[in-house]
Amino acid sequence: MLDIRGLTKRYKNFFALDHFDLHVDRGELFGFVGPNGAGKTTTMKILAGLLKPDAGTVVMEGHNVLKDRAYVRESVGYMPDYAGIYDNMKVFEYMEFYASTYRIQGLQARERYQELLEMVGLSEKSSSYVEELSRGMKQRLSLARALIHDPKLLILDEPASGLDPQSRYHLKEVLKYLSREGKTIIISSHILSELSEMCTDIGIIDKGKMILRGSLIDIMDQVNQNNPLEITIYEGMEEAARILREHPKVQTITFNYHKIVVSFSGSHEEEARLLKKLVMNDVLVYEFIRRTGSLENLFMQITEGKEEMTIQSFREKEEGYSQC
Repeated sequence: MLDIRGLTKRYKNFFALDHFDLHVDRGELFGFVGPNGAGKTTTMKILAGLLKPDAGTVVMEGHNVLKDRAYVRESVGYMPDYAGIYDNMKVFEYMEFYASTYRIQGLQARERYQELLEMVGLSEKSSSYVEELSRGMKQRLSLARALIHDPKLLILDEPASGLDPQSRYHLKEVLKYLSREGKTIIISSHILSELSEMCTDIGIIDKGKMILRGSLIDIMDQVNQNNPLEITIYEGMEEAARILREHPKVQTITFNYHKIVVSFSGSHEEEARLLKKLVMNDVLVYEFIRRTGSLENLFMQITEGKEEMTIQSFREKEEGYSQC
């Protein structure tokens, strides 16, 4: 769907993008994560045809995005972090205006914007002035506007910024619906927990370079595998302690009444076999869980090194830590 290679953008001595690479498949809901100034907005503006890079290539479905401006206009929908809104227009007039910029008029325009307003929950506000809408409603209206020409790629730069929890939830549900319908979406956000709830893949960018990219499931699975096991014992604490001390994948053990916290470097299968061994030796296990990680902790951990990573290199780094 989208293939970015060696994208570079420099401002004097500062690299907003430094030979940046990214591949996004059709139908992905890709989460773009990074601190302020990392290069997220620069990348998005280039994809939307609003900024020219100094070097690199961007290919979307065989089209050169950097040269084929007509294709970008037709195929990309862009929602900036704060979109300009014409307050003196009514909602339906606002949508009609943007539809006309894509030569969508008359009944076709009306049917299209009515469908979109219903999708974002603004049908009842169709005749209201834009200035009367709340911040969350204006963001949803901006999303509807970005979809007016039914783009193949939807780019959203911090769409949840400044929204209340209810508005963020509504926006998240709309994006998940669009993803299920096959729309390819790239979204940036500082609300990392929300990205983890809806994105299929994520990329962490810092100082213009991609540090980590891959399936969210794979990434979080690797994070969780390096978190400790928590085992609650109802009966058989001494036998459990003996088994754990003899296990080659156990590095540290902490006892707290009936709970044992274990640093365990084994795989999911080895976890299951450890539990089986405890039970087969008459240890009554009340609870056996792996502590869950968070996208926020992952972000803080891997940006400390500022090194480029793939899923494999992240695994190798984590395995190296676990052996120390």
